[in-house]
Amino acid sequence: MDLEAILDVMGCKTRRDIINLLTDEPRFVSEISKELEVGQKAIIEHLRAMEELGLLSSSFQKIERGRPRKYYDISQDIQIQIFIGPGAIKMNVIGQEFSELHTLEGRIHMGETEVTEELQKLIKKYDNAKKHAEKLLSDLEVQKDKTSQ
Repeated sequence: MDLEAILDVMGCKTRRDIINLLTDEPRFVSEISKELEVGQKAIIEHLRAMEELGLLSSSFQKIERGRPRKYYDISQDIQIQIFIGPGAIKMNVIGQEFSELHTLEGRIHMGETEVTEELQKLIKKYDNAKKHAEKLLSDLEVQKDKTSQ
């Protein structure tokens, strides 16, 4: 998940308020709009942006009367680490190893079917990362063998 995009989302008070509401339970647009006293069109745009980023997921739930409602929920835990000190600023998203996969999964659940190429690229990326990690492990074992002799 792109740190700049997360910080951009979190820089908007309305979006922070929406996320705060969703920590309690999934909600639908009119609930969020009423609770925050913000128009539904604006809420929909905020939800769309956060869902595209992968912060939120949505699902339809049937109700007794009327059309099914689209409920929004927080899709995954995200932890941001920011260090600011003399001569250094460091920021990273902790635990983002599979965030691209979660984003694609969310798009698939939203009905998007044109993600095959992106999934293939992601699989290749994960395969390359695995090969690199295995090489590092092998090199480390060789170093250990040399130092123990």
